[in-house]
Amino acid sequence: EAQKVVYDFYFDHPQKIGSALYWLRAHIKALNEEPYNIPTDFLDIKVVVHGTEIAALAKSNRDRFADPVERMRYYARLGVDFRVCELAAQDFGYAKKDFYDFVKVVPSAMAELAHWQQKGYALMVPTVYERKHAIEDIR
Repeated sequence: EAQKVVYDFYFDHPQKIGSALYWLRAHIKALNEEPYNIPTDFLDIKVVVHGTEIAALAKSNRDRFADPVERMRYYARLGVDFRVCELAAQDFGYAKKDFYDFVKVVPSAMAELAHWQQKGYALMVPTVYERKHAIEDIR
């Protein structure tokens, strides 16, 4: 059975999208292995983007965000559905045509998140923190 998940991407710095994408990687990789054994074809993952990381999905910023864009393109080929909030995009001065072809622009992130949750999708909200100490110092 497919896992139905909606990710809420809303970050205070656009570079944090890179770290959030590791949540996707960890999620997808684990599903393909024991104990889940869910093939990639059975993934049903939406990613709703509505923070400063919207800049990473604008074609005009390709050079600044080449790595995360290629990672998102890869996930999109696996069936991950990337959606950008039109209201937030307008705040940044972007129009639908400014985004990559693997991105769908939706009217409102809030309506989108509620919509998918009401359809039974689990909500994942990646927390991307700025590490202040090395792991070795914490252990």
